Amino acid sequence: MGARTGEAYLQGLRARPREVWVRGRRVDDVTAHPAFARPAAHIARLYDMQHEPAHRDVLTYASPTSGERVGTAFMMSATVDDLVKRRRAFQTWAESSFGLLGRSPDFLNTTLMAFAESPGVFEEMGPRFAANIRNYYEFVRENDLFLTHALITPQTDRSRSSKDQADAFLHMGVVRETADGIVLRGARMLATHGPIADEVIVYHLPGIRPGEEPYAAAFAIPVDTPGVRQICREPFDEGARAAYDHPLGSHFEEPDALLIFDDVLVPWERVFLHARVDLANRMYTETALRNHTAHQTGVRAIAKMQLAVGVAMAVAETVRCNGFLHIQELLGEAIGYIELARSCVIRAEVEHERTAAGTIRAGFTPLQTLRGMMSSAYPRIIEILQKVGAGGLLMMPTAADFASPVGDDVRRYYRGAGEISAEDRVRIFKLAWDLAGDAFGMRAMQYERYYAGDPVRLVASNYTSYAHRGECDRLVAGALALAGRP
Repeated sequence: MGARTGEAYLQGLRARPREVWVRGRRVDDVTAHPAFARPAAHIARLYDMQHEPAHRDVLTYASPTSGERVGTAFMMSATVDDLVKRRRAFQTWAESSFGLLGRSPDFLNTTLMAFAESPGVFEEMGPRFAANIRNYYEFVRENDLFLTHALITPQTDRSRSSKDQADAFLHMGVVRETADGIVLRGARMLATHGPIADEVIVYHLPGIRPGEEPYAAAFAIPVDTPGVRQICREPFDEGARAAYDHPLGSHFEEPDALLIFDDVLVPWERVFLHARVDLANRMYTETALRNHTAHQTGVRAIAKMQLAVGVAMAVAETVRCNGFLHIQELLGEAIGYIELARSCVIRAEVEHERTAAGTIRAGFTPLQTLRGMMSSAYPRIIEILQKVGAGGLLMMPTAADFASPVGDDVRRYYRGAGEISAEDRVRIFKLAWDLAGDAFGMRAMQYERYYAGDPVRLVASNYTSYAHRGECDRLVAGALALAGRP
């Protein structure tokens, strides 16, 4: 099949109804429901880009098995040029959505590639599990499927482990094994784009405790599998937001869902890991998943920061506060985060690592540094945008006001500096509000804070697992040698 078109993606959603609930009602067709139609259309747009002459060679490559064009995010890298191609593919999709689609299809395509590149991790379960992950990677690659994932247990009682919750299966776990597969019960979060995905993959972040073997499982299934239910958070946009008033929020909603497994059967050929706490804790690092996903995320984050910083500069220039030194300092600080992120990504490609499979991957240390930085840098950029916009962000009228009896007042009192009309000034400030004040923008900020898990532990790991500690120690030793002994 190879790279899909947007229409093929949408037809696939219509052909496979799934159990999705929003505002207490079950959704019949996610492609037509007002909460999901726009997000689905934007994912479809990404798939269409794969077939456009301007993007085809960047976004796709020839499958090593079928020869069909398939997504570049699935491509293992043999050379630095391959890493650069992957970066350009990430960038092309990210810029088309201004970095606001944190879970575009290339994210989990990259995850699957990382797993397939490290079959030895899964082979510890037995040869068939390594075959399972390789076969699934090829299946998703050749059919160009859109995956969601759910890595986190529900926030019920966080002082207790999964096995000590009030209900043994509040957190998703294996109820029993059968000849056909494993049967799962309980819930997982946070399935971003779950309602409009083709399949869901579940695996673990480190932290499962001994004795929690029933909760250690990695697998993938279609989202329309019997017994899988999705309960969505309140949508930010249900199709009624005007593009002028909410230029970003009306286009780039990412629906999030709680996934419930009601005695769901996962066939053995879709099971990658089961009942191995030690392996479930190790797979995240030993597959070098963080290298690959951080490469994709770092590129996407650059686009998102560029948008936010660009909006902040436009806001300042619209009212001519950009000549004030304190505003210039704030904007200069924001620009610095972009350039640090770009440097981390490029350095990771140059200082790449070799894998046991004979391929290469982007280097870990600069990408992990970027992951930690984003948890504070993007919120700081949004804070800068809030300061630059100041009270003006709270005062913007709507598109309807321009056509109302107070339209002349709006055009007079909301104009910008120089020849900037009220329509243009309000449009820029509306863009800023979507990022810095609206619920849509606050979700986008919270996403960056917690994308890679607990930001405290993430940044602390820069110290506890620093690969270049020896270089620091060597210089300290040299400096101490200057002092001699008393």
